[in-house]
Amino acid sequence: MKRIVLSLLFVFSISLLYSQNSATEMLSLSQIKHHVKTKRVGSYDKSGGNGDCLGGIKDGEKITLMDVKGAGVIDHIWITIAPEAAKASRNDIILRMYWDGNTFPSVESPIGPFFGNGWNETYNFVSAPLTVSPGWGKSYVCYFAMPFANGAKIEIENQTGAKIESFYFNIDYTEMPTLPENSGRFHAWYNHELTEALPGGENEWGTLGETGKNPTGKDNYVFADIKGKGQFVGVNYYVNCPTPMWYGEGDEMVFIDGDTTPTLNGTGTEDFFNTSWCPKELFQHPYFGYPRVNNETGWLGHTHIYRYFIADPIYFDTSCRFTIEHGHNNNLTLDLASVAYWYQDKATALPRSFTKAERAFKPIIGATEMHKWRNAWRIDNGNKPQLWGNE
Repeated sequence: MKRIVLSLLFVFSISLLYSQNSATEMLSLSQIKHHVKTKRVGSYDKSGGNGDCLGGIKDGEKITLMDVKGAGVIDHIWITIAPEAAKASRNDIILRMYWDGNTFPSVESPIGPFFGNGWNETYNFVSAPLTVSPGWGKSYVCYFAMPFANGAKIEIENQTGAKIESFYFNIDYTEMPTLPENSGRFHAWYNHELTEALPGGENEWGTLGETGKNPTGKDNYVFADIKGKGQFVGVNYYVNCPTPMWYGEGDEMVFIDGDTTPTLNGTGTEDFFNTSWCPKELFQHPYFGYPRVNNETGWLGHTHIYRYFIADPIYFDTSCRFTIEHGHNNNLTLDLASVAYWYQDKATALPRSFTKAERAFKPIIGATEMHKWRNAWRIDNGNKPQLWGNE
């Protein structure tokens, strides 16, 4: 029954995507282009046979998927992989993209989180620029435009500890003599952090006393810290919450062009993601939603939230530091990961890379752990046989 409901949600979301195509986009489709040619780099069997994949990618091996010269725009990527995630973690297959002959990547992320599947889970995900599609999260699709003036290179690195038996892909791009004026370079950066609670404890909703204030954004979680000119266009946010308390009381704080106080200051995590009142239900819109919510007590466990600034990019001239609190006043210990997406006027290096150990995520806290904590509390309170829990 659950899968039927999810399938209906998926079909509804697909219909919504089609229904919300703008008149401008449709008009663009009708315009005849000159001096351009559609090309593809893919894993098809060059012999004409049916072995249409790269196979036997060993642990630690890097494989170049695309390496083309000249100018063009990547406009579609499709990927599927075997074996399943339980045997080859999608959190440990690293995707990198290099623009204009640079030796540094401007895109670096585990492949699952980049396309919209957090941790090492697989689930269907629907949005305008990124999708993880049937069967049950096995195909990765990207429609972000990725311009390049002097070549494009895309590679993967297998850090799973296992062999990737099959890697299928199609990368479609438009070849052209020169790029249109003001074509930005696509960037994406994965971040991961186990945040620290305040010395006074995880005082969310004032359960432990008076709450503090955070006007400066000090110690916020960072989606991206960008130097240069461009526009921020989206984020996938993966929250692992070890407490049943609401994880999302924290505000987004965006510092643009060197501002020392937030240029943009939000009113709560769910508000930033265009929802409200601490939701935990599946919802997928082309630009925002909750494709994965926890099924434990309160807000324990995994939640994936996304927002894409397709109609409302966040513009900056010299810098953009995009942050969010982990709980009000940064008072919660959360296992957070994210992939931020943006364009800049030129390809730049990313803040840092993450090792396999640094990407490792914490286990889900559930009913068993809560019961053990209750037992320890009973012992600390004399182990009386009728202790209830709020004494």
